[in-house]
This record gives sequence, C-alpha cells and structure tokens, in this order.
Amino acid sequence: MTTSPYAPTPELPAPDALARIALEAATDAALLILDRSRSGVAATKSSATDVVTDMDRQAQELLAQTLHAARPEDAFFGEEGGSAAGSSPITWVVDPIDGTVNYVYDIPAYAVSVAAVTGDVHTPGAWRPVAGAVVNPVSGERFWGATGTGAWRQRGRHTAMRMRVSTQADLGLSLIGTGFGYDAEQRARQAGALTAILPRVRDIRRFGSAALDLCHVADGTLDGHYEEGLNPWDMAAGWLLVTEAGGRVENRDGGDPEKAMTIAGGACFSHLAELVRTAP
Repeated sequence: MTTSPYAPTPELPAPDALARIALEAATDAALLILDRSRSGVAATKSSATDVVTDMDRQAQELLAQTLHAARPEDAFFGEEGGSAAGSSPITWVVDPIDGTVNYVYDIPAYAVSVAAVTGDVHTPGAWRPVAGAVVNPVSGERFWGATGTGAWRQRGRHTAMRMRVSTQADLGLSLIGTGFGYDAEQRARQAGALTAILPRVRDIRRFGSAALDLCHVADGTLDGHYEEGLNPWDMAAGWLLVTEAGGRVENRDGGDPEKAMTIAGGACFSHLAELVRTAP
C-alpha cells in the first residue's frame, strides 16, 4: 500500500490539525486588527509605495506568539522579519496584513494569511503548503483547508461551505484577477503584458490582496489569477486552498508557483497559462 507523503507521523501532524491552528491564529490576528484604530505608515520597504504599518508588526508578533505556543518545535517565516528556526518539518509562513495599502486607505480588501508548509521555503520549488487559512478582518470571511480535506469558506455565522473552483473553461468569458508590483520598471512590464491579456478575457480585476484573490479563485468568484512578484507569504495559504478546491497553481513552465510568476485557475487554467506565457 502506498503511503501519502502528507500522512501524519510523529514529526508531521495531521494536516487538518494544522489547519485548525492556522485558522485560530489568523482569526485572533484579524480581531486584533479590528480592535485597534488604523496605524499610520511606519516605514517603506522595497520602494516608497511598498509600505509597512505598526499594525503589520503587531499582528505578526501575535501570530508568532500564538503559533509558538501551539507548536513550539516549528519554524516561523513572516513577511515582516522575525523568522525563527525549528526542529520539526513544519514552517509557519505568515502575512499579517496582505494588502497593506488597502488597509492604509481603509479599503476593506486585506487579510491575514497563515500557512503550514514543508520543505525549504527559501528555495523556489522546494516547499509545499499542507494547511492554511486566510481571514478578512473587515468582512469576517474565513477561508481554510488542508491537504486531502478540501477547502472551506465561512461568512459570518453562516455554515461553512466547501469551495470549488470555477467550471468556466472559455477564457473569453473568464473573469481574471491580477496584481502589480511596487517597482516602477516592473509595473511598466506588467502593463505591457496586460495589454495582451485584457482583450482575450471577459475582464480583469485588481483588488490589491493576492491572498484574497487566490481564495476567490478557490471559491469560483474569480475564474483565474496571474501575478508576478508574489512571495511565499503572499501565496502559501491561497495555493493550498486553490488546489484543494480542484484548481491548479503553477509558474509559467508548469512547475510550482514562484516569484517570477504565479498562475491559478479552475477550468480555464490551461488557456490562461498559455496566454500568460505568450504575453510580452
């Protein structure tokens, strides 16, 4: 009998148990963000448009404390630094506020993203998520899942619903999400690609949070998504949710998603991937 590479062992716990931890941690961080007034911009990162707020840092500190309390042997890798080594095969990859610019402008499209991954998260193609959760603090939407157990969405107090990706295979009738980087040269390149992609799809949406975009591919709201420049903390939980919802998440060459390109989709995936590959 073949054993699943994600079957629980003394070193690797059941993925659904990790998903529960991820959901609890993301929910607690989302409540913290809601409970406190919006913090101003504390610093810029890669450019003047790439910002970090005091709340990013506070939320990440809470995530680190919560996850360490639940599983002190695991490693930690957060967007705002503060990484820590661990003795188990699990690394927690977190983005305390994915969509910080939306947060700063009080646009309700940002989220806390928490994922448990195996492998070397610093090396593209050498890691993979096994559980994850994404929570929108403003809407209260919660998304979570684990390898082999499906992907789920809950809105407020409504019953959790299993997510499935879109069955729309016609690219011309597909609503596609995307995002843009912070570097001016990268944005110019992305704008060039957009001119080739936009005429071939139903329309493009740019919401400003890759974690939420991937959740909306998982629940079928978006038919697909493509984006250059995503880091592990942007995509880890969403990648898991899309695949558990029956979709695909790959790079331009059919390998694991990476910073050079992340393409996600349901039935339109193959057509979207080919379009992205051939765009300038």
